[in-house]
Amino acid sequence: MLTNSSILITGGTGSFGHTFVPLTLARYNPRRLVIYSRDEMKQWEMAKLYGNDPRVRFFIGDVRDKDRLARALTGIEYVVHAAATKIVPTAEYNPFECVKTNVFGAMNLIDACIDHGVKRVVALSTDKASSPVNLYGATKLTSDKLFIAGNSYSGGAETRFAVVRYGNVMGSRGSVIPFFLSLSDQGVLPITDDRMTRFMITLEQGVDLVWHAFEDMVGGEIYVKKIPSMTLLDIARAVAPDAEHDIVGIRPGEKLHEQMISFEDAPHTYEYTEHYKILPAINNWSHDPERINGGKPVALDFTYCSDNNTEWMSINTLRTWIDLNRQHIGKI
Repeated sequence: MLTNSSILITGGTGSFGHTFVPLTLARYNPRRLVIYSRDEMKQWEMAKLYGNDPRVRFFIGDVRDKDRLARALTGIEYVVHAAATKIVPTAEYNPFECVKTNVFGAMNLIDACIDHGVKRVVALSTDKASSPVNLYGATKLTSDKLFIAGNSYSGGAETRFAVVRYGNVMGSRGSVIPFFLSLSDQGVLPITDDRMTRFMITLEQGVDLVWHAFEDMVGGEIYVKKIPSMTLLDIARAVAPDAEHDIVGIRPGEKLHEQMISFEDAPHTYEYTEHYKILPAINNWSHDPERINGGKPVALDFTYCSDNNTEWMSINTLRTWIDLNRQHIGKI
C-alpha cells in the first residue's frame, strides 16, 4: 500500500519519526516522504542523515496552523500523526498549550486531510489516553475520539482515520531509561513509587503497528499492541544494578499503573495474535464484520493494564537491550 506513495508525518523529527522514516524508506520505497515539524534545527540535523535523497522532504510548520497544514498536504496520500505535547508535568503546568497542540492540532489535521483527499491517516496515541487522570491523557483521549469520529465527519470523502496506542517507548528522548542512565554514576536513582509499573515497547514495534494499521484499517479502529510490562524498580535495577533508590513520590498527573484498554472498552474490543483492536461504539461499527476481520471478542470484564499484564520483561532482557542500543538511547 505504501509502496511508491506520498506520505507525510507530523512531528517527524521526534523519536518515532527518526525510526519510522528510515524503516519506511527501506521497506516501501515511497515516492515522497515529508517530515512536517516546527523545529528548524531538528530538521536541519535530521536532513543531514539523508543527504540528497530525493524521496525525503522537510516542511516547517505547526499542526496549530491549519493553512500551513493545507499547503503541506498537497498531493499527500497517507499521513502519520505523531506531533504532540506529551511530557506529563509540562502539560499539567501549561494546559492551554497542550490543548492547542493535541486537540486543536488534531482538528486542524482532520479537516485538512479531508479537504485534500488524503486516503488514510494513522494517529499515534498513548496508554495515558485510557481512563486518563492527567491533562496529557485527557487531550489524547479527546484526540482519539476526534480521529475516530472523523470517519463520519468526512461524509462522502474517501479519507479514513485510525489510531494506534502503546506504552512507554524504550530509550526515547525524555523517557525513564535515558533519565536513569544520566544518573547511574551518582549511585542513587529517584523512584517515584516502588509499586509503579509501565508497559514497554521499542520504536521498531511502534512502527510495525502503524504499518499494520494502514494495511488493516477500515476506519475508526484503535490498535493496541501486546507488549510486556516492567516495574519501575526493575527498570532501575537493569540500568544501574548497584545504585540505591530514593523514593520521591509520584509526579503531578502521574499514574501508579498504566492502562491501554479499559473495562468500558471491553464490549467493543477484539483480540488478535499480536494486538487488540478497540472498535467504535458509534454507528454500530463494533459489530461490523469487515472491521472485526477475524478477531476474537475479549471477556466483558477485560482490562489491559500494566499491572495485570500476562507478559513481563525481565531485568536481563532490558539490560541486554540497553547494551545493544546504548549509543542511540535518549538521542532522538
